[in-house]
Amino acid sequence: MGTQPLTLRGGTGDPLLLVHGLMGRGSTWSRQLPWLSELGTVFTYDAPWHRGRGDSAPGPVSTERFVEELADAAESLGSPVVLIGHSMGGLHSWCLAAERPDLVRGLVVEDMAPDFVGRTTGPWEPWLHALPVEFASEAEVLAEFGPIAGRYFLEAFDRTPTGWRLHGEPQKWIDIAAEWGARDFWRQWQAVRAPVLLIEAGNSVAPPGQMARMQEMAGDRATYLRVPGAGHLVHDAAPQAYRDAVEAFLGNLPA
Repeated sequence: MGTQPLTLRGGTGDPLLLVHGLMGRGSTWSRQLPWLSELGTVFTYDAPWHRGRGDSAPGPVSTERFVEELADAAESLGSPVVLIGHSMGGLHSWCLAAERPDLVRGLVVEDMAPDFVGRTTGPWEPWLHALPVEFASEAEVLAEFGPIAGRYFLEAFDRTPTGWRLHGEPQKWIDIAAEWGARDFWRQWQAVRAPVLLIEAGNSVAPPGQMARMQEMAGDRATYLRVPGAGHLVHDAAPQAYRDAVEAFLGNLPA
């Protein structure tokens, strides 16, 4: 059985909802929780197809499905939220802000862009299908993914009596990414009216120039930061730069 999608992590004040990326999970925000809990009431969210190996969501994959479930989670908190999204979570956060502006008072979008059209999951699929369903040791996870992503996946995977098990189905994760290669999300981005902080990794997965263009299109509503040398997990790879930017952004949000 999988986890509940929404988890209270602590703090007081306005709600902050942390939305993970592809192959992530709400539990991967552990290193950010102490300081974020000083800035609001923090909740983490597990997206469909990321809630545990035994909790595969029925039905087809679509961004609309993700946004609908994220909207339900945000609405349940009772007041407009700040969505802090990494990668896939950033995309779903801005799509929700476009569709339901009443639910969103601010957005952090970390290392995600609107247009991956034409890019395929082909080079990635053999590696993902070759992953073992379960890793027997922490050392195996770190050897497969490296020290930063490895620590992240140790927190994301299902913990079992014998190791660390993938917390979703690789084919579903491939299907999620494949949709991004077939459609863009510029229209949704243009509809966002909430204040936004855009954080791009120096070694980004986003196509070059797109996140800067997002800032240009949003004008004064958006702040853009590129973090040289950081990989896709900016919040773990460059934690102080990430923290400084998010704290400043949250401190300047209208009440």
